[in-house]
Amino acid sequence: MTWPAYASFLVVAVVLVVIPGPDFAVVVKNAVAGGRRRGAWCSVGVAGAAAAQGIAAVAGLGATIAHAQPLFRAITWAGIAYLVLLAAQAIRSAVVGTYPPLDHGDTAPGRAASSGWREGFLVNITNPKVLVFYLAVLPQFLGPHSGPVAMGALSLTHAALTLLYLLLLVAGVHRARHVLGRRRVRRSLDAVTAAALLGFGVRLVAQSP
Repeated sequence: MTWPAYASFLVVAVVLVVIPGPDFAVVVKNAVAGGRRRGAWCSVGVAGAAAAQGIAAVAGLGATIAHAQPLFRAITWAGIAYLVLLAAQAIRSAVVGTYPPLDHGDTAPGRAASSGWREGFLVNITNPKVLVFYLAVLPQFLGPHSGPVAMGALSLTHAALTLLYLLLLVAGVHRARHVLGRRRVRRSLDAVTAAALLGFGVRLVAQSP
């Protein structure tokens, strides 16, 4: 792998990272509801899932999963079900419209960390598009003699860029949290989040094999 090829990969990776997806919606939801700590841990969960799928691709497990249609389909539908679950929770929250004080999410750091990390990890580990990216797009930037180390470097670079972008997103949301935390705004955000998550789920259904 050459430096020009790596630079080209960085450009493509940054573009893909900043395009809003399920991870964007989940991180914003956690950052508004639970504060910077929960949003940051949700970001770590998303990036951790990306790194795990990258390592799986390097180890050859990704190709095995992608070619094992029943398993790949099961992962896809698990991801769809999880998106629907999160959307249902957001809809319920928007309908009820009862929210704890903004600082409530920071009073239990351990719970905020585990809850945020879990949502971020699950929403990304069950996203088949991440695995497809590592298997189909990433190898195009590798030379014919590139080994697993080079592929691993690219996959971890993508995970690191994902984490950096999401942490910047969390910082921005945190600065605007007192505005975003207003009841009317929270209900609107929950409704938009639910619609976005359902939209992503519908797209996965349409694209599923």
